[in-house]
Amino acid sequence: MRLPMRTILGSIFAVALIMAAAGKLLAHGDVQSQPVDTTGLDPLGKEWRAENPYREGDKKILVLAIEIGSGAYNQNCARCHGLQGKSGGLAPDLRFLEEDAGGDEWYVERVRNGFHQNGVTKMPPYQDLLSQEALWCIRTYLDSLPEDD
Repeated sequence: MRLPMRTILGSIFAVALIMAAAGKLLAHGDVQSQPVDTTGLDPLGKEWRAENPYREGDKKILVLAIEIGSGAYNQNCARCHGLQGKSGGLAPDLRFLEEDAGGDEWYVERVRNGFHQNGVTKMPPYQDLLSQEALWCIRTYLDSLPEDD
């Protein structure tokens, strides 16, 4: 018995689709955080700030924080949240974080403690992996991104 070409092509397409989906799911497995050099920034201490300390103040520090945050984001966050914060749907699109204390509160909770849903780690906790300075630089970088392109 010979199968029609449509059936064979359909089966090949289905297998390719399943493999692509499996690759996407496995891509969120063992993610190793990359170190972030925050030279030029004053240490923030052990006590976590409630609000982004780089949002206001010295323009040079703001520019430096955005620069550091850009590299730190690309090394540690873009895999799941997409380049320039533009998510492909698996993780939140970070261009739309509120740029105030409410957005900072959500951000601190997520990056420090991670996010778990139905027993599955959707985002690992970063409080022991990256410094507070590095994580606030990432937040500063995200605040600098345009919401639309």
